Amino acid sequence: MELSIGALLEGKVKTITNFGAFVQFDDNQTGLVHISEVAVGYVNDIRTHLTEGQSVRVKVIGVDEKGRVSLSIRQAQEKPRPVRRNDAPKTPMTFEEKLKQFMSDSDSKISGCRQYEHKTKSRRR
Repeated sequence: MELSIGALLEGKVKTITNFGAFVQFDDNQTGLVHISEVAVGYVNDIRTHLTEGQSVRVKVIGVDEKGRVSLSIRQAQEKPRPVRRNDAPKTPMTFEEKLKQFMSDSDSKISGCRQYEHKTKSRRR
């Protein structure tokens, strides 16, 4: 079976090492998922993410001249859609409305700072 870069495949985790996991396909061909390609973010212990015999979906990210296959579980996962913030006002605000909102926010922050200062000064006495 000829593997092409970018192909999405199903396989089973054959062995797990400290640097990655070897995944075997139906045709007994194997490839390596490096520890950096297991999950989004830092992976300290690969065994917390994978177990031997586990079925995984991988993406082929490289095949070198010796026929060694590089795989990625992280890239095979669907990327989560960014969460849209919906705190923008529905209608455009006038300058006066923006200024009023700013002053209100500013006053509440200043009063919070004053309360904190008052509490810390009373503790020192």
